[in-house]
Amino acid sequence: MKERADIKRFRKERERLNGITLKYGDTATKRFFNLDEATYKDGALSSKQKEMMGLVASLVLRCDDCIRYHLINCFEKGVTCEELREAANIALIAGGSIVIPHLRRMYGDWEDLSGER
Repeated sequence: MKERADIKRFRKERERLNGITLKYGDTATKRFFNLDEATYKDGALSSKQKEMMGLVASLVLRCDDCIRYHLINCFEKGVTCEELREAANIALIAGGSIVIPHLRRMYGDWEDLSGER
């Protein structure tokens, strides 16, 4: 139950902080946010595939906030456990053993999200 509350808190806090960032951000910041949003829309690759790519990149870069964000989006786009496992393996191969602590937290969040289905 603790992690479910953490995920809900994460979503709310991210939204709050994005609002503050956009309030203070200049044109460059706002353009970057728009570019980020547009990048993950359906195109030659589906938004689901793009979110999995974002998750892999975030795991390799070891950004816990980004991992959680992309994991939530993967979940919402219907990524299966098997798809998640294969994506995580790519991150592990690309990033090496330093990725393992982030995989642990990711799978913990995944279990909590899966409990919401």
